[in-house]
Amino acid sequence: MTDDKPAIALLGLGRMGGAMAAHLLAEGYALTVWNRTAAKAEPLAAAGAKVAETPALAVADVDIVITMLADPAALEAVADEFVPALPPSATVIEMSTVGPAALTAFASRLPDDVRLIDAPALGSVDKASTGGLTLLTGGDAEVIEGVRPVLETLGTVVPTGPSGSGAAAKLVLMGGILSALTVVGETLVIAASLGLPEDVARSVIRTGPLAGILARSESTTSDFPISLAAKDLLLAQEAAGRELPVLAAAEAHLRRVEALGHGQDELARAVELMR
Repeated sequence: MTDDKPAIALLGLGRMGGAMAAHLLAEGYALTVWNRTAAKAEPLAAAGAKVAETPALAVADVDIVITMLADPAALEAVADEFVPALPPSATVIEMSTVGPAALTAFASRLPDDVRLIDAPALGSVDKASTGGLTLLTGGDAEVIEGVRPVLETLGTVVPTGPSGSGAAAKLVLMGGILSALTVVGETLVIAASLGLPEDVARSVIRTGPLAGILARSESTTSDFPISLAAKDLLLAQEAAGRELPVLAAAEAHLRRVEALGHGQDELARAVELMR
């Protein structure tokens, strides 16, 4: 810890993790980063981050570990490497979208003296770059308070309850948002079929409850890959443990778009391709 700010390790430098890391550096935190593809760390190294060769080396001398990984399998694989190296009394902030089952499995592997909160981020790269994320935060209230300055550097803290509740809340929201996005896409298809000009259709939609979803479908700065959106819908269905036909249909559409080679495209592209 230096200058009253904790030393942080951030594991996972995808679109979101990289933007979060850059923002933490800009706010004066001592930051160590790790990513499987080391080249993604180069801009952060130039900005002052320490780059670790392994997850274990990344966490060895820090106060807080942030994980921002693609899916449950990635979290499990990276945990294999860094959990044995965690310092006593470290706090782990799990910010990936992995669901409560993966969070519980991860928690069971941590030493008793290591604290854990789940704070999956709602928002995308544009928000991560400016500290404007919404953090759905589950865990012990005292532990959350202990890392609140770091959390609030990244975004707005929304308490959700005990450990795992943040991970659960993220799936609830993503299931609704992503399903609604596909509905907006089909709504525009209906408008076109009825001969309604697209600008008129969009204006009408903006007057009702789908206005926010339409705005998200028009975003050019969010940078949320279609492949990760499809993954989130699958996790939501698995967590529900029952048939969810609307979510299944939304996931199927995203998988079709992904199969056409658009998996890394921004989510808005999946709406465009419905027309």
